Amino acid sequence: MSALAKFEKEVLNDVCPAGEAWMCEVKKGQYFRIVDVEGNQAVDTLFIAASNPEERYSATDTLALNQQIYLEKDTTLYTNFGNKIATINDDNCGRHDTLGGACSCESNTVRYAHDKFPMHSCRNNFMIALSQHEIAKKYALTVRHIGPNINFFMNVPVTSEGKLKFDDGISAPGKYVEIKAEMDLIVLISNCPQLNNPCNAYNPTKIQLIIREGEV
Repeated sequence: MSALAKFEKEVLNDVCPAGEAWMCEVKKGQYFRIVDVEGNQAVDTLFIAASNPEERYSATDTLALNQQIYLEKDTTLYTNFGNKIATINDDNCGRHDTLGGACSCESNTVRYAHDKFPMHSCRNNFMIALSQHEIAKKYALTVRHIGPNINFFMNVPVTSEGKLKFDDGISAPGKYVEIKAEMDLIVLISNCPQLNNPCNAYNPTKIQLIIREGEV
């Protein structure tokens, strides 16, 4: 991708560096786009209701109500209260994971080796953002608000034995997913720093984040 994408009616156009956390607010009716700038980058994402942070994205409700295990264009995302929180408005990647969860020091140890424990992880990113970011302070968010996440652009096939595999990504430079907010949202992202499986092609890279107003 030779240049970062730009749109009319942009409210925000930002870049999150490789391996870092990022946080924003998205108003109901606005569109939030994540661009995989260099390709093969997993983007762990939490959606929290701004009106009541106890309400947040629910993987179980979303999968049950959509009757599918992958997220794709036109998938409606639901909360733990059974409400619509967002819709995948546009997507040229193909599918996204919500089963694999966020990597942590503990999971790195269990899945890979004991000496992987000190490595940076998505859960660390979430916790750092919730302890330091102004939006987290505004809404009194804590680690208790970390719930199920979406792994945008991440390829996690389910085997015939019912196990999960962390495979090479199916994304590519410039691929994107765009979400329409169905309520006022708090968005918390970990631009995944994982180096132990191919979800980032073993080379974490930056992503672009765009918020734009909806069509009149």
